[in-house]
Amino acid sequence: MMDDLAGRAAFCIRSMKDEGLDRAECVLRASRTHELNLDAGEISLLRTTEDISLSMTGILDGREGTTSINRTDDASILEAAAVTMLNACASEPDTANDISPAQPPASFDKGPEEPDLETMYDRMREFLDRTRRAYPSLILEQVILDFTSVRKHYANSNGVDLASRRGFYSFSPMFTSKEGADTSSFNYAGVSMSGLDRELHLYGTIDDRMRESTEQVRSREFSGKFTGDLLMTPECLEDFMDMTCMYLSDYPMIKGTSIFRDSLGTPVASPGLTVRSRPSWEGLAQGYFITPDGFTAGDTTIIEDGVLRSFMLSLYGSNKTGKDRSASSGGALVVEPGESSYRELVSSVKRGILICRFSGGMPSENGDFSGVAKNSYYMEDGKIAYPVREVMVSGNLRSLLKEIRGISRERVDSGDSIMPWVLAGGVTVFGK
Repeated sequence: MMDDLAGRAAFCIRSMKDEGLDRAECVLRASRTHELNLDAGEISLLRTTEDISLSMTGILDGREGTTSINRTDDASILEAAAVTMLNACASEPDTANDISPAQPPASFDKGPEEPDLETMYDRMREFLDRTRRAYPSLILEQVILDFTSVRKHYANSNGVDLASRRGFYSFSPMFTSKEGADTSSFNYAGVSMSGLDRELHLYGTIDDRMRESTEQVRSREFSGKFTGDLLMTPECLEDFMDMTCMYLSDYPMIKGTSIFRDSLGTPVASPGLTVRSRPSWEGLAQGYFITPDGFTAGDTTIIEDGVLRSFMLSLYGSNKTGKDRSASSGGALVVEPGESSYRELVSSVKRGILICRFSGGMPSENGDFSGVAKNSYYMEDGKIAYPVREVMVSGNLRSLLKEIRGISRERVDSGDSIMPWVLAGGVTVFGK
């Protein structure tokens, strides 16, 4: 992995300034991944891959040009600087285009520097042996355990110089289950970790998802239609929180189509919901220290006790809308725990779906969503009745947030986020 990121970044800035650009910025990213694979039930591959990427942006009289390459030698950078200049000259002027202002240099470091390859192998073998014993009907299609070290350097012509290094493990099994002629649908789980202190099935909800896969061999068709509850698992809740943050980001806010465009400081959700973005928090194995627009990343409270506290705007979005820039660029979401247990949430459902995976496109401009509830369960009279084959669920995102009536005390740390189970009403469920 390349050592002199700071020197290469400085050369990028000089090259763009020499081309005549008024303002310039660059982002260098170098990563090395050690990957251990399990295919068809056997450990099959250990490999190391490296990747380097360089993104260059220049501004001339309000016109912005960008270029991305995967080489960092002098000739390649000089050529990319010239292309950046050409791209800027060909673009439309926009007074909102800018680079981050001067700020103190900073360097950040998180996680292990090198992988423990012996422990990686032992944990993978342990996981394979345990899965065969605990879930004989489960078929491991593919399993990946890897360690990634990422170095990043941001620099610009205002003198900003930010560097970071992160090291983390990631684990992702993909599986189905089979009993005789019956099979479950495909499912997967994923977590990130700072270390390998525990058996792999104990991280996140990996063991829950594998157990559910063995149950879903006996899933049933659902016919009819009803309006009821959606009990979202932590993984599924993260999907809906990402949808919420999308409406707070640059494009819908600039376009004026965000369902939350006039909602800052007003209730947008149940009073029990508090959502924060914590990219540099030590409590998450993943995250980031440098935002894409060239600032040191900070915590952002997005929703607090149901009230919208922040939009998720970049420097460009802030300049374009006249609203405050967010200290975080999103992700690394942490939802605060509620007052109910998971079991209490289940027992309060008259009729609904325990949704474990949502497969659908992004909601429409007015917040309407529709998609398939995969690997999920039908609920009735306070009980999880049976696994159900791919039913459709639809509703409105803004209404769903207002209809939250329960948040679990239990939470799941996936390494990328920390999420509870959340119960909301007013969702339409329909089968064949």
